[in-house]
Parts: sequence; C-alpha cells; structure tokens
Amino acid sequence: MAVLNQQISERFEEVAGILEEQGANPFRVRAYRRGAAVLRGLPRPVAEIFEEGGLAALEALPGIGPSLARGIRETLRLGRLPMLDRLRGEADPVALLMTVPGIGRRTAERLEEDLEIETLEDLEVAAHDGRLARLAGFGPKRLAGVRASLAQRLARVRPPHGPAAPPPVGEILDVDAEYRAGASAGTLQRIAPRRFNPSGAASLPVLHTERSGRHYTAVFSNTPRAHRLGATRDWVVLYLDHGGWEGQWTVVTARHGPLAGQRVVRGREAECLVHYGPAVDSP
Repeated sequence: MAVLNQQISERFEEVAGILEEQGANPFRVRAYRRGAAVLRGLPRPVAEIFEEGGLAALEALPGIGPSLARGIRETLRLGRLPMLDRLRGEADPVALLMTVPGIGRRTAERLEEDLEIETLEDLEVAAHDGRLARLAGFGPKRLAGVRASLAQRLARVRPPHGPAAPPPVGEILDVDAEYRAGASAGTLQRIAPRRFNPSGAASLPVLHTERSGRHYTAVFSNTPRAHRLGATRDWVVLYLDHGGWEGQWTVVTARHGPLAGQRVVRGREAECLVHYGPAVDSP
C-alpha cells in the first residue's frame, strides 16, 4: 500500500473515532471508517488518481463521497486534514490563511488581528471590497494573485451540485442556541485545544448536530482576538459539512445598533434584522 494511502486512512480512522466519542451521527462515523478501508484496499496511490482525474476521480471511488474526496484532496495539498485539526482542537485561522500563496505568517496575523479575517470566505470578501487593497504591502499584482487562488480553491469547495445558497440565519442561530445551552448545562463532550491551553485540559465544549441533513460542528472561538476581547464564551464558531459543500460562520452577541443584545451571524447582520423582525428596534 502506498504510504500516503496509509496515512490518509489513519487520519480518517481518527476522525471516525473522535466523531464517535463526541456523539456525532453514526452514519458519519461509518462513512469515515468505510473510506479508511477503501484507501487501505486501493491497488494504486490515491495521489495518482487525484492527479489524473481530480476531485471527480476521487468521488468515483466506491465508498468515497464528496466530503471524503475533499478531505483526501486537502490532505494531499496541505499535508493535513483540516477537519481533523478542528476535531482535535487545533484549528488555527493564521495557519489556514498561510495556505494562500502570497500570504506569509506576518500578513496572516495582520489579517486576523486588524481585519478580523478567519476563513478563506472572509478573505475572499476582503479581496473584493477594498480592505485587502488598503493593507500595506498589497499591490495590484499580489491582490490579483490572492483573488485568483481563492477563486480556484473556493470553486472546488462549492461544486455546482452543492446548495445554491448558504443555510438561513435562523438555522445557524438555532444551532448556536443548542450549543450554548449544552455548554451551559455541561452536557457536551469537551476537547483539549492545542492553542491557549498550557495545562492541556479538556475545556472546550463541542457539539455535533444536524439540520435538514446538514452536519454542523460548533465550538467556542479560541482565536487570539477572542481571548484578547474576553469573548471566548460568547463567540461561537459553526462549521458546516454538507456533501461537497462546506461553510463556516461566527455567531456573536451584538453590542451596538438595532441588534444590540441579540445573537448575530457575523457578516449576515442584514439577514438577522429580517429574522428578528419586530423583536428589534428599527435603526
């Protein structure tokens, strides 16, 4: 068996084990175990299959659907499985931003600290709304390179057969409410985040839940900005994994404006105003 096949298989087995321990849907657990078995039984390196046929060739493997195919691709390209990082409590926005060509550590840290960019989707918006262009060191050529890289990468994350629109804010807020209620009651499994956790304690509650067949993972934010602002028990990060499509949102308590005191999906405030309706004052 090819070394990479074995390594990715082991990562899938670890994902399955963690999902099972954290109470995720048994079907997801079995899907990752089945994918691990498929990789172990392949007669050729999975890297060759991807190189020859791309993501479609991976999805065509028996037992490998869009989500697992994307995981294989990310492991081949990045040398790590982002979903496993999240499950281990190792998610790091700076490390994610550094995977974009033209963005080094210092720039990634500035993006997170100064512009509150934590996801590739956040970076894509900033690359087109002028914020990135105003950041020192981002000339037209560098900006064009980042835009092109994100267009290619995010197009693969959002395939044509994926949902036409992100889930409604009401659904995201409902998952947020379920997570915070479970965290408050102490009924959720806890993980030991690698960042800002010198004692190694299992202190970060994690929730796996579903809405309309969409799989969500929710955790409190563990970013430097959240720690600095004392928001580590207010900001909730939700990860969506739905077939060949994925997304990430942060839900916070609004401090100002017509939504003050309400839970708000960051970047989707206008939709939240509509969602709450007469429950909030008009601006």
